[in-house]
Amino acid sequence: MNIHPLLDALDLQADAARALAEDLRAQIDDLQARLREAATHLEHLAITRKTVTGLADRLPAVVPDLPEHPDYPGILAAFNHATGPLRAEDVCEALGHELQPKNVEGARAKLKRLVKLGIVTEADTGSFARKQ
Repeated sequence: MNIHPLLDALDLQADAARALAEDLRAQIDDLQARLREAATHLEHLAITRKTVTGLADRLPAVVPDLPEHPDYPGILAAFNHATGPLRAEDVCEALGHELQPKNVEGARAKLKRLVKLGIVTEADTGSFARKQ
């Protein structure tokens, strides 16, 4: 029996297996490099998240837009100058409005709107303070 054709066939298969193994090793090397890049990117994202969350408490709070009425800036100015809570009557005086029931109730309604917007708190019934 002639064994050479069988050995030649085995050499062909061995060459093909070596080529496949080399190709797979190259793919593995490429995948490992991509995996290292992805892991590094994840680490950088985690560091960025930690930095941003650490700085978030230092950022000024976003003040919601005030309703369009000329009294609102004056109301906020009154709170900036006040040393304690204000009542609707105090706001009327600060705005230069007469202390009539309709003006006091209008000021109270505006104060309640500022409470809903989260700008002012109602410390006690009818007593309002600027939110810290």
